[in-house]
Amino acid sequence: MDEAAALPTLEEAFEWIGAELTDLGGQKVGEVTGFYLDDDSGEPAWLIAKLRRRRGTRVVAVPLGFCAGAPFGVWVVQEGEKLATAPVVDPSRPLLREHELTICSHYGVSEAVGRGAEVSERPKGAVTAAPPRL
Repeated sequence: MDEAAALPTLEEAFEWIGAELTDLGGQKVGEVTGFYLDDDSGEPAWLIAKLRRRRGTRVVAVPLGFCAGAPFGVWVVQEGEKLATAPVVDPSRPLLREHELTICSHYGVSEAVGRGAEVSERPKGAVTAAPPRL
């Protein structure tokens, strides 16, 4: 398959907020709490999830290209352990190029494809994604 899956629209991304997040194995691992918009295009780029853990919660960014809406919430094509070890994000602050490239690397997205390629072309220290301004 040569075409990448379509990312959700801004309206769809807003509808996902509050939905259960289910991992590749079918385990409910957390809740969608928001998303980041690409700083250039204004389109959704990352899902923000609050993961449930035995000792508190962890807030991480998940590539929207790895997610799909489902009747039970949002499904992500990653194992729960991969999500649990993702770099932490502060959903009230924008992502800088370097942080976003670290997150891409964690999920196996190189600087040669997809979001990694988009971000790697931007200047060092640049804001690449930010929460929507409501």
